[in-house]
Amino acid sequence: MKKPIVSLLGILALLAPCAAAQDLVLKGGTILTITQGTIENGTVVIQKGKITAVGRDVAIPLGARVVDITGKFIMPGIVDSHAHIAFSGDDTNEMTDPVTSHIWMKDALVPDHETIRTTLAGGVTTVKTMHGSANVIGGVNVVIKLKYARPLSELIVADIRPQLKMALGENPKRVYGQKGRTPSTRMGNAYVARKAFQDARDYKAKWDKYEQDKAAGKKDLAPPERDPKLETLKMVLEKKMSIDCHIYRADEIVWFLGFCQEFGLDLKQISHCVDGYKVADLMAAQNVSFGGWTDWWGFKEESYDGCPFGFKIMLDAGVNIAINTDSADEGRYMYLNAAKVLKYNDIPELECLKMITINAAKTLEMESRIGSIETGKDGDIAVFDKHPLDSTTKVLMTIIEGEVFFDYAKETKADSAAQTPGMGSSVATPPDGAAARAKGVCHE
Repeated sequence: MKKPIVSLLGILALLAPCAAAQDLVLKGGTILTITQGTIENGTVVIQKGKITAVGRDVAIPLGARVVDITGKFIMPGIVDSHAHIAFSGDDTNEMTDPVTSHIWMKDALVPDHETIRTTLAGGVTTVKTMHGSANVIGGVNVVIKLKYARPLSELIVADIRPQLKMALGENPKRVYGQKGRTPSTRMGNAYVARKAFQDARDYKAKWDKYEQDKAAGKKDLAPPERDPKLETLKMVLEKKMSIDCHIYRADEIVWFLGFCQEFGLDLKQISHCVDGYKVADLMAAQNVSFGGWTDWWGFKEESYDGCPFGFKIMLDAGVNIAINTDSADEGRYMYLNAAKVLKYNDIPELECLKMITINAAKTLEMESRIGSIETGKDGDIAVFDKHPLDSTTKVLMTIIEGEVFFDYAKETKADSAAQTPGMGSSVATPPDGAAARAKGVCHE
């Protein structure tokens, strides 16, 4: 077996603190702000990582780097509310117990993983990268900015409420049914979820009483024993953590909406949600977002009723719709999946773009920071050579907080150099096994 070769440059990139990004000005393009209309021949100014000016007649700060993008299109950095990137392929599912709420995905992040680079090529700047769907209660997901090869502290978005991954349906049934364990049926899934949160309620009650007695000045108190699994579920009960649940079928969506009401849980997104259009009114009433694909269907029993025409039904019902990838590679063309919604539905272009920007940001509770081009928001931008919904477009630049993390011209030049005999390449070659990691595993 070959030993992985790690470059000194790569090590320094991981260990060295990042220098402050230079002020950046994007001048002359068509700005798709998402929330404040379209600006022709506009300018975006980013200073110290934040957007400080947007418009046609904008003063350019002294010393700023100015990029002429005349004839190009600018939109907010794309947001993926359900992905499986930046992990080794076998580090996505902890398939040892149907309840693994003690697992935190931030502990498995690989900051120089090749999937971060490939996702940047699709104009994506922010991702919620997640535990898989093997367990009824999986791990705690992590939201990251795609700052390739930087220290984890620069990737992880730490100042937002985390989300717990849950999953119903075929996957937990199959994984544990094959092991002769509960759950092996949908009833078993329901039992596992209910028992876990009942145990968490009892655990919370013990800690609440302890804290009350301590505040009242009682002596010789012994605190309850800490349980990592129940600590996480206690956070969910206290609304310090929300939920993203993998569900396909309408009957299970309805059941889980009721389950969350029963326990007072904050459900932010139903992932995949293939039957969401059938119960769109119920989802909208509970302010639960759809987070799924455009046209994946039929690959297993519970996906048979997938319908790309359902987006119009959900939009009219008032559901917050986010298109996501559930993937390690589809982040490269999320904008094309948004374009497919336009193909199948009588929906305005703006609404399709919202599905990969501001709507997805809402599912992460980050809409005050990302998802639109407005002053005061993070300088996360994607630059396209044509309109983002044009089937022949491509991403030219991906910018995070004012710093360019993907530049099509430089990447293609480096690729050409790498293919020319006798010439070196500025693109790092991933170590052995990285290609396999980039393929990820099946998370459907």
